[in-house]
Amino acid sequence: MKKLFFTFAFLIPLIIHAQTIKTDVLILGNSNAAFAAGVQATESGVNAIVLTQRDGFNLSGFKNLSQNGVVRALEKRARKSLKLADSVSLPEMTTQIVNAVIKNWADSSKLLDIINNTPYYDIKRSGSGWEAKLTKEKSIKAKVLVITDQVEKILPALKMEALKPAETNTINYAENLYRTTIAGINVTSDYLSLYNLLIPNQENILYIKPDNFEIGQAAGATAAYAAFYKTKTSLSNLKRVQGELLAYKLSLMPFDDVKIVDSNWLAIQKVGITGILKADIEKGKVYFEPEKAVTYDEIKQPLKDYYYKAQIWFDDHQNIPIDLDNTISMVCYVGNKAVDATRTEIEKKWNKTYKFSSKYDLKKVLTRREFSVIINEYLKPFDLINVDRTGRVIR
Repeated sequence: MKKLFFTFAFLIPLIIHAQTIKTDVLILGNSNAAFAAGVQATESGVNAIVLTQRDGFNLSGFKNLSQNGVVRALEKRARKSLKLADSVSLPEMTTQIVNAVIKNWADSSKLLDIINNTPYYDIKRSGSGWEAKLTKEKSIKAKVLVITDQVEKILPALKMEALKPAETNTINYAENLYRTTIAGINVTSDYLSLYNLLIPNQENILYIKPDNFEIGQAAGATAAYAAFYKTKTSLSNLKRVQGELLAYKLSLMPFDDVKIVDSNWLAIQKVGITGILKADIEKGKVYFEPEKAVTYDEIKQPLKDYYYKAQIWFDDHQNIPIDLDNTISMVCYVGNKAVDATRTEIEKKWNKTYKFSSKYDLKKVLTRREFSVIINEYLKPFDLINVDRTGRVIR
């Protein structure tokens, strides 16, 4: 199991006692979001049941997310079920094939269970969790509930007359909320903030729209965090949830020009979330422009916002080119590193580790790609510096 925030999860099978099925996360629905939430919850190391209440899943549009972690997992399972080599193209993923693949997947999984054709007639809180009654004798108890449809059946338990699903925002650099993203929405400039996913005054329940894989995956990781740590969803740790989702190849910033297969995707995602380098937004899409040269003016204030020592460095280095030599000077001063050792290390990694196509040259003005990788590795702004609920840097 990957050494992520759920590293030491024990793979506990479903416990069935007196017709009560116990699980960590219960997902209601048969949509893209329900599927993604179930898969991500189990990938994050907890038990999950998806109660479709229908004949099976009705998935669509996953070809547009071919490198997304959840979709890749589905394609990998499809190849295994159909006994196809990686070099052979998958057949059209019809509803019948998709559901056959998912059934085989659940049958062989210690964590994922799919229950079809079984509606529930009542749902209520049970301690800090939830209980869904399938029949008078049989029920499912879960620590966290994820709803993707039929929310009206849940409202009495919430003592609410209406509830809206989690809403996305459009990236707007005039505010900092984008730093709290837990899902970038493919081919748009939209993202989901963790704090839009959480329901005010309601614990361990998430309500999301049914059609979006990315939001489903984000909900699955958030639910898994609460279940694993036996805590409330309102106490979700933003950085850990973000890190988990990045580890399973979900783009948190929807950069249209930096795909998941890019060798520098993770560094660009992390630096993009910090806003140290801001993207261009054109016609509803977000472009990071990784090969564009970095300018002094675009990084000066963001780095000052993140690091006290950056204020001193920029005051001492006015309007200079952001070449490799100056970038090394800056990261060494801010990060308390030895300049000569850092130069030597970066030179060794330039082509082999970082996969840059350019030659190592101290006087080379860096591209946004190159700058992102160096900043991410030597200053780690995403990993080491926290933000509040509005995205404001906490120092």
